[in-house]
Amino acid sequence: MFAFKTIVLRGLLAIAISLAALAARDVSAAETAAPSTAIHFTFDRPVDASMAPFFLAAKDGNFGAERLNVSFKSATGSPEALARVAKGDSELALVDINELIRFRDKDDAAPVKAVFVLFNRAPYAIVARRSRGIHLLPDLDGKTVGVADGDLSMRLWPALAQQNGINASQVKFHKISAAVREPLLSAGQVDAVAGFSYLSAVNLRDRGVPGGDLVVLRYADYGCDAYGFAVVANPAFAAAKPDAVKGFVRALIAGVNATIKEPARAADEATSRIDDGDRDLERERLRSVLIDNILTDEVKRNGLGGIDPARLDRSIDQIAQDFKFRKRPAAGDIFDDRFLPPVAGRLIN
Repeated sequence: MFAFKTIVLRGLLAIAISLAALAARDVSAAETAAPSTAIHFTFDRPVDASMAPFFLAAKDGNFGAERLNVSFKSATGSPEALARVAKGDSELALVDINELIRFRDKDDAAPVKAVFVLFNRAPYAIVARRSRGIHLLPDLDGKTVGVADGDLSMRLWPALAQQNGINASQVKFHKISAAVREPLLSAGQVDAVAGFSYLSAVNLRDRGVPGGDLVVLRYADYGCDAYGFAVVANPAFAAAKPDAVKGFVRALIAGVNATIKEPARAADEATSRIDDGDRDLERERLRSVLIDNILTDEVKRNGLGGIDPARLDRSIDQIAQDFKFRKRPAAGDIFDDRFLPPVAGRLIN
């Protein structure tokens, strides 16, 4: 009996020693693990459902899994967001890549580059009413188009008009405040408005304009090669912590895939971050973004996040029709593909 008790005690002692060793090893591993990298991320505009992949990546722990501590803020436009990244106030930001192209032409511009393209097609569009006789882009001849100050779509209008044989002087552009863009079209005070397809078109339907009376003339459908919103990185941060940028991109790709799989959940997560957000409106907005801007044929073939250098070069040529470059940039001056995972890791699940 004594021998049996001795054997049991020895067994328990061995187990206790093993558990203590495991606990010590876990503590040691925790103490030596790399700390989380803080990333201050700036959106170039107020929150809407198009940003859902970022919020879902945060919600699902994708950033945390990459040992990133990501915080989000908003700017009043791409110029402000780019300025924050250039100064190092934000490590990463979401901006219009076409504004980045113009930004890089400044004499003292920091060498900021895009590292991931979210919108494979720019959302630029003219939103018009069929009841005003507009069905196709050439129908804008003699019509009045409301344009908000600083509207990015107008920067590529000259190239679009030339491509489609439209006499730009015959289209009347009426400067308006962004706050009254949709109300003016809804009230019939203008024939069309310029803006982003997923904003103006969805907002107008929400204002009661019949969907059948709306026509969305997307620049991309009329020969505009422009990419849209892209993630840009502070050059010093990207050089010092390339693995953090790569991890952010991997987490964002997971967020995009989750958004595609569960768009309602993704839109709801974005809506929860909007004051008085309308869940149904944001769900419709996200649906439009996924179809028109993210899930393009190019993305389905080549995966998320990248660019076709030849296409980006063509889009720079189109920008040049309304912007005098001091030194025209090449695609490699604007986009850095070193932070993307291999194509197999970017294909849509």
